[in-house]
Amino acid sequence: MSELCTDTRQALAGSLTDEMTIAVGGFGLCGVPNDLIEAVRDSGVTGLTVVSNNMGIDGKGLGLLLEDRQVDRVIASYVGENKLFAQQYLDGTLAVEFAPQGTLAERLRAGGAGIAAFYTRAGVGTPVAEGKPSAEFDGRTYVQERGIVADLALVHAHTADPAGNLTYRASARNFNPVVATCGRVTVVEVENPGERYLDPELVVTPGIYVDRLVRAEPRVKDIEKRTVRTPMR
Repeated sequence: MSELCTDTRQALAGSLTDEMTIAVGGFGLCGVPNDLIEAVRDSGVTGLTVVSNNMGIDGKGLGLLLEDRQVDRVIASYVGENKLFAQQYLDGTLAVEFAPQGTLAERLRAGGAGIAAFYTRAGVGTPVAEGKPSAEFDGRTYVQERGIVADLALVHAHTADPAGNLTYRASARNFNPVVATCGRVTVVEVENPGERYLDPELVVTPGIYVDRLVRAEPRVKDIEKRTVRTPMR
């Protein structure tokens, strides 16, 4: 049974240390565990390695940890719309390892599945492959990528049952399921913690991966780029 905590401080108690690796779900500003990120910021831990698709935007999501200089290294697929992320990278104050988006997802999944490494064609012949082992299979070159196991995984889910089984809502699912599997400790902020067990056919993340749950605080959903259709006349 996953523990349902009263607040984010209790949910993260004993799990935060300097120089740890944290994997974080979300894509842009969608499906981001904002409450847990704010709790990490408030804890004051530093020297963090953060694994996430991107680092949010200035003043939102993981951008909060960059503002407080709590992150030393990032593994991500792109810079996104975060100007501070780009500036710290260009200034050399933030180490960044870029990974193709699909490769990053698979590295997280592999870490959660106990797979130490795998081979992929993505990145062969580019800076992504520099310094990594390679091998030929069926006459084609593949680069080796390591699975990622994080000290702590932070996840946002839509619904959880008492066993910690999770479902996600629409595109807010994104990286959250693979992040949930790769943490030595996985903490989930959930919009709807329920008292009834989910239909097993609907479960996306089994509760065996989830250590602690906390109810997500209601907040306005951020939109990174708002676009609207031109009205027809």
